[in-house]
Amino acid sequence: MYRREWMGLLARAPADALDRLWRKLDLAPGYRWLRPPEVGGVMVRGRMGGTGAAFNLGEMTVTRCALALDGGAVGHGYVQGRDKRQAEQAAMVDALMQGDLAARVRAVLLEPLAVQVQAARDARAAKAAATRVEFFTLVRGDD
Repeated sequence: MYRREWMGLLARAPADALDRLWRKLDLAPGYRWLRPPEVGGVMVRGRMGGTGAAFNLGEMTVTRCALALDGGAVGHGYVQGRDKRQAEQAAMVDALMQGDLAARVRAVLLEPLAVQVQAARDARAAKAAATRVEFFTLVRGDD
């Protein structure tokens, strides 16, 4: 798993799931804040069909922070919403994934979290698929 993947996973993860898995990890490394958790907003941009011109979709609240472990690894946390604890945990996971504990963090926290996030995504997709309407055109033969 690359850093881009675990940062995206941590950013989208439900706070309660991340907290529960963080407690299972049972780590309390020393760290100092480079940027304490702060809440702000970002502009979300979209594209029609994924290829059209970019447009401003709307604003989203995010919380970000940065910390440095006592060993020197730097971690960043960016999460949706206003949960400062979730941003701190995300930054801590990011920093730990850059050190000797990466395999343990991956096995205990990231892989189970990825399974949970994918299951939630699949359930949402199945619910949406159940309401799908197929439109078709009948040929009338009037030509």
